[in-house]
Amino acid sequence: MKDSEKIVLRDIKRILLCIVAGVIISINLKSFVHAGGLLPGGFSGLTILIQNLAERFLSLELPYGPIYLALNALPIVISFRAIGKKFTLFSCITIVMTSVLTDMIPVQPITYDVLLTSIFGGLINGVAISLCLKADATSGGTDFISIYISEKYGLDAWNYILIFNACVLAVNGALFGWDKALYSIIFQFTTTQAIHGLYKRYWKNTLLIVTDKPKLVTDAIYRLTKHGATDISGIGSYQETPRTVVYSVVSTTDLKKVICEVKQIDPCAFINVIKTDQVEGRFTLPKTD
Repeated sequence: MKDSEKIVLRDIKRILLCIVAGVIISINLKSFVHAGGLLPGGFSGLTILIQNLAERFLSLELPYGPIYLALNALPIVISFRAIGKKFTLFSCITIVMTSVLTDMIPVQPITYDVLLTSIFGGLINGVAISLCLKADATSGGTDFISIYISEKYGLDAWNYILIFNACVLAVNGALFGWDKALYSIIFQFTTTQAIHGLYKRYWKNTLLIVTDKPKLVTDAIYRLTKHGATDISGIGSYQETPRTVVYSVVSTTDLKKVICEVKQIDPCAFINVIKTDQVEGRFTLPKTD
C-alpha cells in the first residue's frame, strides 16, 4: 500500500472516530447529564451553566449548539495556528456534531439515581474524549488548552483543567445548590480517570535491554521513536561474559513496537520496562498534524 493511501485510510479512521465521539457525547448529555442535573467539565459545563443562568434570571431557554460553538471559536483559531491544522479540523467535526445533535436528540433519562449518573456518565464521557484523542483530535473547549500545554511542555495537563472546572462548579453550586455541584465533581473526576487509563500518549517508559546486538537495537529504537539510546558496558555474572545494556526512554504508544522489534533482532535479549513519571532533558513526541 502506498504512503498516500495509508494517509487517506488513517484520515478516514480519524473522521469516523470523531463522529462516533460526537454522537456519544451528545447522547450522554441528554441522558446521564440531563437526568442528574450535572455539570460536565470544560465548555460543555460552561454552556449548560449559561443556559441555566438565562433560564433562571431572564426566563430564556437558550439552545445548546450556538453557545457551545461561540465558546469554541477562539480556542479553534488558537489551535489552528499553534497545534495543527488537521488536528483542529478533525476536532471541529466532533464540536459540530455535539452542537447539532445535543439540540436534536430528545431527553432520554436512563436512571435518575444521581450517583449512578455521575459515575457512568463520567465514564462514558471519558471514553468519548479518549476516542477523539486516539484520532489525534479533541472534543473542543478546554481540551484544546490541555493538548497545547501537553504538546509544548510534555506534561499531562488534564488535572490542571480541573481548576477551571472547579470555578464553574463553584458558581453553579452557589446559585443552584451544592448537592449537584458535588456530584458533578464525581462526574468530572471519573471522566479524568477514564482518560488517564485509556489515553497514554504522554506516558513514558524506561527500557533497560541486555543484548549482544546493541548497535542494531539502538538503530531500531531511533528508527521507530526518533529517540536515541545509551550503551552501558557490563559483565554477565553467571558466565562472566561481556554484556551491553541499552538504556532508553520511550513513550507508551511506542513501547510495544519497540519490544517486538528488539525481540526480532535478538530473541535472547533481556528487556526490563520501568514506568517513568518524569523526564528532564531532551525528549520529544511526534508533532500533531
